[in-house]
Amino acid sequence: MAKFDTTGAIDCDVHPPSPRRADLLPYLDDYWKEIVTTREVDVLEMNSFPERTLPYMRPDWRANGADPLEAMQKNLLDPLKLDLAILNVVSGAHALFDPYLSAAICRATNDWLIDKWLNRDSRLRASMLVPFQNVEAAVEEIERLADDKRFVQILTLSATELPLGRRIYWPIYEAAEKHGLQLGIHAGSNYRNAPSHSGFHSFLIEDHLAHTQGFATQIASLISEGVFTKYPQLKAVAIESGVTWVPPLMWRMSKDWRGARIEVPWVKDAPADIIRRHVRMTTQPFDLPDDPAEVPKALDHLLSDEMLLFSSDYPHWNFEGLDVLPEGIPDATLAKLLRDNILATYSRLGG
Repeated sequence: MAKFDTTGAIDCDVHPPSPRRADLLPYLDDYWKEIVTTREVDVLEMNSFPERTLPYMRPDWRANGADPLEAMQKNLLDPLKLDLAILNVVSGAHALFDPYLSAAICRATNDWLIDKWLNRDSRLRASMLVPFQNVEAAVEEIERLADDKRFVQILTLSATELPLGRRIYWPIYEAAEKHGLQLGIHAGSNYRNAPSHSGFHSFLIEDHLAHTQGFATQIASLISEGVFTKYPQLKAVAIESGVTWVPPLMWRMSKDWRGARIEVPWVKDAPADIIRRHVRMTTQPFDLPDDPAEVPKALDHLLSDEMLLFSSDYPHWNFEGLDVLPEGIPDATLAKLLRDNILATYSRLGG
């Protein structure tokens, strides 16, 4: 069992198996059924390694032909006694160059989530997939599903074609704020650009490390371009980002802003303050010290106990079974990150 009492907690990062072509066909119209079949569009997962490999999933949590929802209920929802869990499908739709196919896959995936997951367990909520490479279609998808309060945020990646603050994406944020949806930024890439500022890597470990740079780039872009000024109710949730990269970003960006803010007059507050108001991080994978005595010291650098949101990252192998949180987190912080911070972040959870 878990070391901590997670009764009534809200899990902000739970992954259903990525839908395959056969899963999505019932939710596509005849035209797109023909397209995905003739073009053999099938594996729609978006990860640094395939779902079938051991580094991705705990072998004892594989459904092995059973109903994946029943496996999730058995392995996560019931033993942790969760109140709610947010499903995140990190889909290959993010990487498709065809903007119309991406829109069709996003729409079908959302309908699949509703039918096969949300309608079958009242504890489940979800992130909405929208095609960032097709902004008009993304807004249409938000409007189509806006009345379904089980969708609590829109989902994108930490490494995208353009920095997320760019104005081309602002209609998406306008629609999201209008309906109380937040912006979920999940570790991953659509592979439009090299993972690092120096080109492509040789090894998986390098790619994983580069995601931290991606998250920092996206948060800096959202602040510098004025997204949080224009849309003050919008929050960015960094999912599977880790934690320790945030205090250095807050310090360095605030320091540089003091000398360069003439370029960005709309950024009226220090970036560190904006980050504390508008940026949240999920707790898995937790990259703080192994020594429990050092954990509070590391968290103190955030100067806030409102930024962490509980997550298990089920079924990824980032922790030992149901030991979903490390030792050393102060009791007051733990109480907030398991539920209160999440409710404060996602207003639609209370709707």
